[in-house]
This record gives sequence, C-alpha cells and structure tokens, in this order.
Amino acid sequence: MVGGAGGHDAHGPRVARSASNQPLIADKDRPDENKPVRPTQRGKKPRARRMNLSLTRIDAWSVAKVTFMLSVAGALIQIIAVALLWSLLKVVGVFDQVTQIVSSAGLDAGGVNLANIFSLPTILSGITIFSIAEIVLITILVTIFALLYNVVSALVGGVHITLGDD
Repeated sequence: MVGGAGGHDAHGPRVARSASNQPLIADKDRPDENKPVRPTQRGKKPRARRMNLSLTRIDAWSVAKVTFMLSVAGALIQIIAVALLWSLLKVVGVFDQVTQIVSSAGLDAGGVNLANIFSLPTILSGITIFSIAEIVLITILVTIFALLYNVVSALVGGVHITLGDD
C-alpha cells in the first residue's frame, strides 16, 4: 500500500522534518528520507504568487444590509458631530453675537426668536430627520447600483482583479 490512510508507505512510517530541512534526532538512522522535496536555491527570491479573479456578481441583499449599517453609523457620527459643534459655537458665543447683530440691524421686528431657532433640541431634531432620510436614500441608491452592476457585469464579464502574494 503506497501512501495509504495509515500514513505508511513502502519505506516505513513517514517522519516529519524540521522547517530548515535539517534531520531531526530520530532521522539519523534514515538519511535518504531527509532530502528536501525541492532543492533550495540560495540567493534567489521566491516568485510571488499571482491570482486572477473576476467580480461578476454582487448580492443586492448583502449590499443593502451592509450599506444600511454603515449609513446608521454615519448618521450617529453626524448627529454627535453636530451636537459637539453646537456646543462649541455656544461656548464661543456665536449665537449671542448673531442675535445681537440681527437686533441692532432692526431685523427682529417680525417676532422671530433666534434663540428658539438655534436651540440644541431644534438643531438635533432637524439633523436627526435629515439623517433618517439620508439612511434611506443611501441604502436604496447603493442597492440599485449593485443591481446595475450585476446587469453590466453580465454583459462585459465583471471587474477583473489580480491578487499578488508578497
């Protein structure tokens, strides 16, 4: 039996060699089994392996799920960034200066209260509504682009990628 399930061949049991192809202590009695499978070439760098792949189809449902989750993360970042920016502008006193400029110019006669317009709850409500609309729109658009990619890929064969091993 040559190379059978038991791991024995005509010369006896197989013995593992070290990574440096030096015989192990147990291999001293069988020097002919310690030859490397390929002769090692000193000084030459091994060639990098290359693999050609084609991206021919994208699962639209998978794209929709990933896009939705990334959009939600982006919306949360956007809401937190706006809250921090509002806090910074409030600390610096920008809103007070804008209110003072508007009142000195006589434009507040219409009864518009800028303190209510620039309040944190109003700003966060607006940015939250905008972020929800943005989540829905981005998810739908990217899913449509994935479906369009599948149609175009069926016609031209997809995107060809060459991967290399360093």
